[in-house]
Amino acid sequence: MPALDATDARLLLALSEDPRATVLALSQQLGLARNTVQARLGRLESSGALDPFERRVRPEALGYRLGAYVTVQVVQRSLADVGEALASIPEVLEVIGLSGVADLLVQVVAVDADDLWRITEQVLAIPGVQRTDTNLALRRFVDHRMTPLLERAAGSLPVADLD
Repeated sequence: MPALDATDARLLLALSEDPRATVLALSQQLGLARNTVQARLGRLESSGALDPFERRVRPEALGYRLGAYVTVQVVQRSLADVGEALASIPEVLEVIGLSGVADLLVQVVAVDADDLWRITEQVLAIPGVQRTDTNLALRRFVDHRMTPLLERAAGSLPVADLD
């Protein structure tokens, strides 16, 4: 994935403020040629710098009101197979490889506690899974965000003084 420059960051900030902005509106707002904006957006999309739209959909809107994080210990040679099996469970939103005691951090959603039980049983039944530990997500204090980092990359937010 290529590094973003200040212009890319300004473009992404503008999109963050108005996700439905047209290429023409973005070019006028940023003082860039329309073709430049279109080319940069195309490069950002094709390089994977932009997450898919589905990331914006809240699970609660689909009836999944309970969120949890499941740490999973895995037989090391089974990591790829376990990852594939986890991807086949619709309620699994994200799987992250970890260092430390747990091998994987799995973000899941459920309709209720009984549904969460069913999902964790599915995870435990995957060949190669040795142990799980489930932690309920009670409250979100900071939503997923990129704006402060984009502002810094765009040159409008200084790096924190460490002194």
